[in-house]
Amino acid sequence: MYLGAMYPNFVPLIRCSSNYRRLCEIVRWKSTLRKINKILVANRGEIACRVMRTAKRLGVKTVAVYSDADAKALHVYMADEAFHIGQAAATKSYLRGDEILKVARLANCQAIHPGYGFLSENVEFAEACQKQGVIFIGPPASAIRDMGIKSTSKCIMSQAGVPVIEGYHGNDQSNENLEREALRIGFPVMIKAVRGGGGKGMRIAGRQEEFLDALESARTESQKAFGDSVVLLEKFIAEPRHVEVQVFADSYGDVVHLYERDCSVQRRHQKIIEEAPAPGLSWNLRKELGDAAVRAAKAVGYVGAGTVEFILDRNSHSFHFMEMNTRLQVEHPITEMITGVDLVEWQIKIASGEKLLLKQEEIPLKGHAFEARIYAEDPRGGFLPGAGPLLYLSTPKPQDDVRIETGVRQGDEVSVHYDPMIAKLVVWGNDRLEALLKLRSKLGEYNIAGLETNVNFLLDLSKHGEFEAGSVHTNFIQDHNESLFADETPTKIQLIQGGLATILLDKNREKEMAARRNDSFNPFVLESNFRVNYVHVRDVKLKFKGTDYIVKVKILGDEEYSVSCDDGNSWMDVSAELELGDNKFLLHCTLDGFKTTVNVFGNEQILALFGSDGKTEFSYPLPLFMVEEDSQSFSGFADRAVAPMPGILDKVLVKAGDDVKAGDPLFVLIAMKMEHVVKANRDAKISDILHNVGDSVNKDAAIIKFDQNL
Repeated sequence: MYLGAMYPNFVPLIRCSSNYRRLCEIVRWKSTLRKINKILVANRGEIACRVMRTAKRLGVKTVAVYSDADAKALHVYMADEAFHIGQAAATKSYLRGDEILKVARLANCQAIHPGYGFLSENVEFAEACQKQGVIFIGPPASAIRDMGIKSTSKCIMSQAGVPVIEGYHGNDQSNENLEREALRIGFPVMIKAVRGGGGKGMRIAGRQEEFLDALESARTESQKAFGDSVVLLEKFIAEPRHVEVQVFADSYGDVVHLYERDCSVQRRHQKIIEEAPAPGLSWNLRKELGDAAVRAAKAVGYVGAGTVEFILDRNSHSFHFMEMNTRLQVEHPITEMITGVDLVEWQIKIASGEKLLLKQEEIPLKGHAFEARIYAEDPRGGFLPGAGPLLYLSTPKPQDDVRIETGVRQGDEVSVHYDPMIAKLVVWGNDRLEALLKLRSKLGEYNIAGLETNVNFLLDLSKHGEFEAGSVHTNFIQDHNESLFADETPTKIQLIQGGLATILLDKNREKEMAARRNDSFNPFVLESNFRVNYVHVRDVKLKFKGTDYIVKVKILGDEEYSVSCDDGNSWMDVSAELELGDNKFLLHCTLDGFKTTVNVFGNEQILALFGSDGKTEFSYPLPLFMVEEDSQSFSGFADRAVAPMPGILDKVLVKAGDDVKAGDPLFVLIAMKMEHVVKANRDAKISDILHNVGDSVNKDAAIIKFDQNL
């Protein structure tokens, strides 16, 4: 009766012993609460920085942990204290719960905030925190356990009256049984790891012949990411919407929702752009989704921030429970933008024993927000992740309606060991169109050089007519592939800008060098890093996507030029100047009365132009001696299989002397926590294996050599 009086919403749950134990755990959790004035953030990157910002605002001190790769990371500098915990690989640093707890005790932290990913949904870690008297800023371990195993969560949701999609969630994990269940469900089927999230351990089998290969791949990736190879099967819905509801619960049995987010536009089963609220939903449907999410949270005795994810039929708007993420989500800022709530502040206060700060009817929904995830990846190369230095980084200015969530600065390295997300750009508007226009504008101001990113793709996506109309679903990118990936060629204006930017950047470098030497400066007779003379006409050689261009430039006088892009057959008079701004070189050009301004970055290898349509990046041709040297050591990819991205060589599936057919798997690469199987592109005989398992390899590194005599 005591529990029933204290938790009236949970009375139906007391009938089973497991639910009774869960409620007892919550009571014990409440009874040991104390004031939180120092938090260890058991994470890295933008989420660690995000948690620290709120903690500092509340007067709470923060402690960072870092790996070898993150010794100079932004989150390390933001924290009041920082402790080294291991090697670059996450398994030897950020996933070492025992070491993190040691640091928490050493630093006298009352609480640990796990962020998302890593240990955020690790039951054993949550239990260890409780045993050692450290507050885990998250739900009770029992809720993580029940919701972390997708098969268990679906049974609980079904009993709680939350709609669940058809599938198989059983214990018989034999290949034969799973294939039999897939046939019963009907192809296509989705294979999912029962633990974790983020698209890891997830594969689609379109037909029976693909099932076993997809199953093996899902199991392998799941084992590496979550230490568990158990999977479940679901009927695959071809064009669903992915709609999730933010819930929050306190330790007194009260639960609220903070409306929904639409996360439908995805690549590789991972979200790329999110918005809140979801477009095109009626208020009745919004209430149904919210009520179902609250029932889901109450069914597991939830405490803290959580997200209930639903599959929503884009036509009928019927919805089914997919999973519950028992942590803060990557996309939580858009919920904060439309409600005015700081979810991290709520997490800290709920963990310290306070009640929910607002009742359901007091939570506002105002305006519309978008979040664009900026990744180091190659959209035109299958969205394969990348790594490398951020040679240049210039972002929009943060404002009340524009947030930059990041954990990197100019000069930092995007590491192969972690997720390749560079930042999240979050914008708010009074309505969806205003927010969308703001998103486009600010993406144009997000300038990165040094590695490939998805910023241009996000710009093209945000301008797509179907996206503007709110007609989104999880197959959006594939369905609109042709229009989203139109052929790229530089315009005449971009070539002119490239030629003039090259000359003016050279002039600026020479001016700086002359100033350091205290020499007089003659802008028409210069010795630059490119060994050129500014005498009458200069040929500027640029390369774009493998095609060479020559821009001829006549220097007529101060800021006055004549430019030809067709080998001197026609010329255009142009005025141009280079303005030094805040971490920017702005190139102002006037062509026949048409004025343009772009931000430019250049060094000896690349030239990047940043305008409202995104980045146009040229490379400079290599000097002749380097071209000749390279041609002797590289003969294309016809005689070898190469790494499609930087990563760790996890498996080699063939040996020297083997005969392989086109499509046969050759090796497995682990990059940014994802598994990538590289297959033979033709029939061949293996002549040599050029790397060992465990090696860290660069993009385009030759892994396997084929016999050229075949």
